[in-house]
Amino acid sequence: MPHDTSLIGTIVAGLGVAFLMGALAHRLRISPIAGYLLAGVLVGPFTPGIVADTGLALQLAEIGVILLMFGVGLHFSLKDLLSVRKIAVPGAIAQIAVATALGMMLGLWLGWPVEGSIVFGLALSVASTVVLLRALQARDMVETEKGRIAVGWLIVEDLVMVLALVLLPAMFGDRGDEGGSAGLLQSAAIVLLKVVGFGAFMFVIARRVLPWVLHWVAHSGSRELFRLAVLAIALGVAFGAAVIFDVSFALGAFFAGMILGETQLSRRAAEETLPLRDAFAVLFFVSVGMLFDPKVLVEQPGPVLATVAIIILGKSVAAYALVRAFGHHSGTALTVSVSLAQIGEFSFILAGLGVGLKVLPETGRDLILAGSLLSILFNPILFSLAVKYMRDAEAEEEEAEAEGEVAPAPCNAGVVLIGYGRVGSHIGSLICGRGEGLTVIEDQKDMAVAAREAGATVIVGDATKESILRQAGLDTASTLLIAIPEGVEAGAIVRRARAINPKLVIVARAHSDEEVDDLVRRGADHVVMAERETASRMAERAMLTLA
Repeated sequence: MPHDTSLIGTIVAGLGVAFLMGALAHRLRISPIAGYLLAGVLVGPFTPGIVADTGLALQLAEIGVILLMFGVGLHFSLKDLLSVRKIAVPGAIAQIAVATALGMMLGLWLGWPVEGSIVFGLALSVASTVVLLRALQARDMVETEKGRIAVGWLIVEDLVMVLALVLLPAMFGDRGDEGGSAGLLQSAAIVLLKVVGFGAFMFVIARRVLPWVLHWVAHSGSRELFRLAVLAIALGVAFGAAVIFDVSFALGAFFAGMILGETQLSRRAAEETLPLRDAFAVLFFVSVGMLFDPKVLVEQPGPVLATVAIIILGKSVAAYALVRAFGHHSGTALTVSVSLAQIGEFSFILAGLGVGLKVLPETGRDLILAGSLLSILFNPILFSLAVKYMRDAEAEEEEAEAEGEVAPAPCNAGVVLIGYGRVGSHIGSLICGRGEGLTVIEDQKDMAVAAREAGATVIVGDATKESILRQAGLDTASTLLIAIPEGVEAGAIVRRARAINPKLVIVARAHSDEEVDDLVRRGADHVVMAERETASRMAERAMLTLA
């Protein structure tokens, strides 16, 4: 009996070769993303051997983007998004302008028309959702200040690209159109109305309906039905956002996740979608590799290098300078700049639109794909180098700021708590509820206000700086509790705290065995890992029952 096996063949070829290349990359101790991209090249139409269906692969990859953005939305509340709006909105717009200008200059230098050069520059200005989030999630940075700024920045970029995708056809689509500027203004107004309409629908109607549906399904007791409900909400809202409101799949899924993230079932929903998110994210990288023609590296090495330089150097320098200009320390600036030093899914859409409008030559699309592949390949390496460099950079910055500074009077603290997020706030409520003295170090103003309202003494500042630790009274404190989720910053704090007060009892938080070992090596007395503590408490309950 004959069957159409193109979909099955694409999935088998993509995942099978990705597994082999990912295993090889792991064996060579490089990022698995490099293996997934190489797998795409091997099964793509530009290399001999197995050829998968590129169109199907791109649609499967879009599902991965939807599920990934839905998962991020589950952990990224509206409060988090609004907390970084003052830097994410102007920063993203300024960075897009810089990258577009650089790309436009390269396009004009290559002899392209102004319109094509603008489209080329826009394609180089927007980062890949998947690459950014995979890098942040691999280092437990999504819920940190750095992660919130980077994700908020990316959301603003996506909104700008949605506007560009609608305005570009109005600007360059029909040169004989008599509408002129009036038609352009009308198109812009329609886009803004659709975006506002989508936001109103999500926060007025969907915010009430979707949590109710998920709670109803959860009370049914069927895990299979709950998983199906989560997937139906993620994919359904994303598809409806694109079809009805003309916003991207990714933005629709993000807002759906953000609404469900306000419910008590958010963690369970994230766990249920995790396997599919991972599988389809791999297909995204494979699809990128399938679009890449290796001949462009040989035929146009100069333009390829210039394109990669704009993506990795031009965007990064602009983002770093902007974050620093808004008063954030070098660690945050470095993390955000490296996070954005790549391009992805929106770049491909813009390139296809430009070629379809006949304003961007096909050479421009090839350069965009080459820049995407190489920047995605190098991004994990750059991220690792940035993490290693971060400690030294922050130490040098601290020493420079300490010169000529008059240290403020330290607090008289017995217990010092660093971080007043979800974990820190529970710790603070327990300690302050018993009437004990507590000093909290927090760099987020809204969390600092919450800690002060709970009765704690609050120091607003960066806990990796020695001056802030001394101001909190660490010299005479008995206990230091580190509740922040990021291992790199926690390690730096432990090292400096131990140098300030060798007798201090330091209790830190970790998410992996590697972080536990690193924190102990730097001087932590006790390291709490959620999985271990859960297992211990459950075992204790079981032993009490048996006794």
